[in-house]
Amino acid sequence: MEQIILILGWMGIYSPMALGAIGSIVGCAHAGQAACGALLETESGHGRFIGVSAMPSSQTVYGIVVMLSLNRTVTLESSPGLFGIGVLAGLALMMSAIHQGNCCASAINVAKTKSEIFGLSIAPAAVVEGFAVFAFVFALLLGAGVPLT
Repeated sequence: MEQIILILGWMGIYSPMALGAIGSIVGCAHAGQAACGALLETESGHGRFIGVSAMPSSQTVYGIVVMLSLNRTVTLESSPGLFGIGVLAGLALMMSAIHQGNCCASAINVAKTKSEIFGLSIAPAAVVEGFAVFAFVFALLLGAGVPLT
């Protein structure tokens, strides 16, 4: 039983990076597909479509920082905290990246026909990014309370 608890602690350390990266992959792929379609249908503004399609990649960076901040000796005392913080922060980052990709894809689709509202159309993606930042900050603050040894 002790081995399982320790394994869960290790999972908690690496989950924010892994789950954040999975979300970024899905989000960037979805937005990237919309950008590719927009390239065929528009004469200009291609760089902004490609740039917006990369927005969900930030959750991977947040996950790496959380992973590094949680990295410590895994003990029976620290495992539950590491698991809870790491997995829940990772899930929040993953879902944020996926849904940010959906917002970016929608912004790209809107901007194809009405380029003047492009700036407004990416506002929902920025709001979703805000929730990823909340999860990131909370994970860092809570992780500081987990025993180092």
